[in-house]
Amino acid sequence: MILVTGATGSIGRHLVRRLRQQDKPFRALVRDPDRARELDCDLVVGDFGDPDSIAAALSGVDRVFLCSPGAQPTPGSQPMVAQQTTVIDAAVRAGVRRIVKVSVWGARPGGLLAEGAHAEIEARLEASGLDWSILQPSGFMQNFLTGTGAFTSGGDLLGAYGQGRVSYIDCADIAACAAVLLSSDLGNGRRFVLTGPEALTHAEIAARLSEALGRTVSYIDQPLSDFADNLVAQGLPAQFAADVATLYADVADGSLAETTSAVHDLTHRPATTFAEFLSRERDLLRQWPPQHYG
Repeated sequence: MILVTGATGSIGRHLVRRLRQQDKPFRALVRDPDRARELDCDLVVGDFGDPDSIAAALSGVDRVFLCSPGAQPTPGSQPMVAQQTTVIDAAVRAGVRRIVKVSVWGARPGGLLAEGAHAEIEARLEASGLDWSILQPSGFMQNFLTGTGAFTSGGDLLGAYGQGRVSYIDCADIAACAAVLLSSDLGNGRRFVLTGPEALTHAEIAARLSEALGRTVSYIDQPLSDFADNLVAQGLPAQFAADVATLYADVADGSLAETTSAVHDLTHRPATTFAEFLSRERDLLRQWPPQHYG
C-alpha cells in the first residue's frame, strides 16, 4: 500500500491519476476531503502538524510519497522540516519500508530557504534506516499557468533571471518518475535530478507562450534590488525577499541550466518539452493571465 502526501498539489494530482490508471493500491492523505473529492481515490484525512493523524494514515502502508509545500516567509526553521520529519519518524514506527521524497535541485546544508530545509530533511531520511529515493526537480512548468510565477496584470512575465537558462520540468514527468520508484525497488539510496529536455531563457518562454496564446507575452527583467523591493511591497519580510533575490541571482548565473536524462532513464520516454506542455494544458491557457501578479 502506497500513501501519497501532497495529493492535491501540482505533482500529487498527476501521481494519483497515474497510480489509479496502473491499478496500484494507494491512499491519498488530504486535509480537506471536499477539495480532494475530484481525485476519485481512497482518502485519509490528516495533517502534517498532527502526528496522531499521520500515524493513522500509515496503517498498513509500506511505501510513502513525501511531498509538502515549499518555502514559507516565516522566521526560524522552515515549516517543511518539522512537517516532513513527522512523517519520516512516524513511518519508522509504522514499519514502512520505503519513502520517495520530492526535494529541490541544489539542496545543500546551509542553503537558503527550500535548499537548506530539504537538505536537512534528506539527512534525516538517510539516517532513518528506511529505504529511500530522492527526486530533485528543476523549476516547474506549471508555475507559468497556475499563478505561482510572477506576472504583470496584463500577463507579461516578471523576473530577475537575465539571460539565465532554466531546464523547467513538467510535474507530470516528476509524478511518472515517482510512480516508477514507488512501484519497484529501483533507485534505492539514490538522488535523481529531474529536468526537462531543454534549457530556456525566460524571453524564450515568453515567445512560446505568445505562440500558444496567439498574442504577445513579453518577459520583463528587473534588477535584483527592484525585484526584492517588489516582494516587500507585496507584504513579504525583507529577509525572505532578499533570500529569494539571491536564489534568482544563482539562476541567472546558470544554477538550473543543466539538463539530465533522469526522466527518460526512469520512465523510458522523453521528458516533456515546454511546447508539448502548453499544447496539453489548453484549458488552463484559456484562463490566461494567471491570477497572481508580481
